[in-house]
Amino acid sequence: MNNGDKQQIESIRIRLLSKIKDGENITSLLRSTDFRSLLDELKVIPKDQRADFGKQINELKKELESKSREVGTLSVKQPIDVTAPFDNNQSGKEPLLPAELGTTHPISKEMQRILDIGYRMGFKVVQAPEIDDDYHMFSSLNFPEGHPARDDYDSFITSQKDKHNKPFIAPAHTSTTQIRVLKADKAQLENGLPIAYFIPGRVFRNEDVDPRHEHTFYQIEGVYVDKNVTVANLMATLKDFMGAYYEKEVELKSQPFYFPFTEPSFEFAISCPFCDKKGCRVCSYTGWIELLGCGMIHPNVLKNADIDPEIYTGFAWGIGFMRMAMIKYGIEDIRYFHSGRLDFLRQFI
Repeated sequence: MNNGDKQQIESIRIRLLSKIKDGENITSLLRSTDFRSLLDELKVIPKDQRADFGKQINELKKELESKSREVGTLSVKQPIDVTAPFDNNQSGKEPLLPAELGTTHPISKEMQRILDIGYRMGFKVVQAPEIDDDYHMFSSLNFPEGHPARDDYDSFITSQKDKHNKPFIAPAHTSTTQIRVLKADKAQLENGLPIAYFIPGRVFRNEDVDPRHEHTFYQIEGVYVDKNVTVANLMATLKDFMGAYYEKEVELKSQPFYFPFTEPSFEFAISCPFCDKKGCRVCSYTGWIELLGCGMIHPNVLKNADIDPEIYTGFAWGIGFMRMAMIKYGIEDIRYFHSGRLDFLRQFI
């Protein structure tokens, strides 16, 4: 096929594509003078050029059909149900709405990264509930009735009541599951096996929302119980965990704090993984980043799980892992995670 024939096909191609944009349907295009002239040309060109010329015509036909379907899809006026599965919003085999290929949300991606580290460290995983009762939220964790620490959580309380006439609660921490895993696995302590869990979950607090605080966020709880467990075991575990997540050696710093469900209790900080304690914007030029609360499980909590605190000890910690991700990736506003901003989400593809 000579150069003149290629130019002929290209000029016809441009004219036909422009007609599709103007609303011409594919049947009319294939019957048009332009397209039929190509078929007529096929009859008179030399035999050794017909196969190549015919291939070009077929490719043009396929392109026109494809473009026609795209334009038809975009022009559909039929309403859709945005809550229905995607397949329910289709007409025949063609989707009513075009869609980009999706990807894993950064919250899910970072949760899986953290849980993978937990698996490698020997921890099992159980999901925390998103609605719970007063016993698991407070009483089992050494919050007696009227304790002022109950007020510190600014919990969301429902109007529905449990069998003890206590309101159900949107959990403010993943520690609500701690007593459950202790009771479920206490028998294996007698067989010489520890209780070791990572507990991820979504939690809710009546917070004033700002770049560092959200009313809805995600936590990871760590729980470990065995004989002769000490604060040194807690710090060594956290050091390995943080080093694996930030992919570099980190130093630890802790200071005494108060939590009803641990004794002793600590606020825990790591050396800034970005500046190596020299001081930078991420660590507010202190060289350290406060990350979580932790401590040795209170004897009363172990007793509530029917575990003898004279024989067994353990530690627990809880961390908002969205904060861990903010530090790792330099994200300045926690609200971005729930914003649906595509420019933010595309960074994690």
